[in-house]
Amino acid sequence: MYHSVGDCSDDPHRVTVTPDRLDQQLGWLWRRGLRGVSMAELLAARAGGWGRDLVGLTFDDGYADFVEHALPVLRRWECGATLFVLPGRLGGDNAWDRPGPRKPLLTADGIRHAAAEGVEIGSHGLTHIDLTQADDTLLRAEAAGSRAVLRELTGTEVAGFCYPYGTVDRRVADAVRQAGYGYACAVDPGPLTGPYALPRVHVGQRDNAARLWLKTGLHRLRRRPAGDACREDVR
Repeated sequence: MYHSVGDCSDDPHRVTVTPDRLDQQLGWLWRRGLRGVSMAELLAARAGGWGRDLVGLTFDDGYADFVEHALPVLRRWECGATLFVLPGRLGGDNAWDRPGPRKPLLTADGIRHAAAEGVEIGSHGLTHIDLTQADDTLLRAEAAGSRAVLRELTGTEVAGFCYPYGTVDRRVADAVRQAGYGYACAVDPGPLTGPYALPRVHVGQRDNAARLWLKTGLHRLRRRPAGDACREDVR
C-alpha cells in the first residue's frame, strides 16, 4: 500500500516515498523473484491457483505525482499497479490530511493517462470520508456514485474499491459489493475476511530491505493470502 511518490521532506502522515526509495523497493521484490502487479491481475492469478510470484501494488488517493514519479519506476521494473482515485476531488488536493502540506490530486486527464499506461483504476470513494460514519444515502453515493463517474471517465469497468482510511465494517462492505465492485481493499479489516476486506501492508520511506522482509513475514502470520481470501464471502 503506497500513497504519494515524491518529496518526503515534509511528510507528517508518512504517506510519501521518494522515487529512489520506490525504485529500491521494487528492486528488492525483483531480486526475490517477485513482480508487482495490479490487484485485478493478482486476484485472477490466485483464483486460478497460481501467482505466488506476484505482489499487488496499490497507490491510494490518486496523487498527481503518480504520473510523474511512480509510472517511470513501475515501467523500469515492468510492474503493474492499481491506482485508487477520488473522482469527487479531481484536480483538488488532500484536504483531509491536516496538518501537513497540500498535495495535488490527478485531474481527469491524468487518470486517463495512467489508465492508458496499463494502470488499473479503482475507486477510493468520491471525497475521502470515513464510510463507517456515513448514512446509507451518502454511502451509496460514495460507493456506487464514484464507480459510475470513473466508468464514464475511463470508458472501462471499475472492479476495485479502496476504503478511505482503511476503515470498513459489514454494512460498508455490503454496500461496496452491491455497487458492483469485484473486490475491495482495506488495511487491517479485523474479523472481516473475503474479497471485500482484503488486507494490505503500508510501505513508506523508512522501509528498507530489512523492514520489508520483516513486514512480509508479519503480514503472512497475521492475515491469510489473497488466494484464500478471494474465494470467500465477507463475514
